[in-house]
Amino acid sequence: MQDFLRNIHEGMKVVDVRNHEIGTVDWVQFGADDPATPSIEASSTDGMEPVEAHSLIDDIAAAFREDKVPEMIHERLMMQGFVRLDADGLFSADRYILPEQISGVSGDTLTLNVEKANLMKTH
Repeated sequence: MQDFLRNIHEGMKVVDVRNHEIGTVDWVQFGADDPATPSIEASSTDGMEPVEAHSLIDDIAAAFREDKVPEMIHERLMMQGFVRLDADGLFSADRYILPEQISGVSGDTLTLNVEKANLMKTH
């Protein structure tokens, strides 16, 4: 399923199983179980002052706090990877797409095998 994620990019159109356009890809996160994703190694700063850095991981953690995602779901998303959907509509909540909810990627379109209502809301 990680192969699908590699072909997805920000701004792609997202359609549901009924071919209704439901939004665009906001961001793609590869899962921790993806062997092609390098791990981040800690390094020693012997005697150096810690520097506040805003890494991608910090940004993702902040986004999950804002979205109030339960810890169990957060762990699943980080392990499997996900796509965050910027949902169409003024009052539409953004959503998370799991790899198993992806039917395919063709050109600039991400096609799902579920309806929008089956996607997890971000808020």
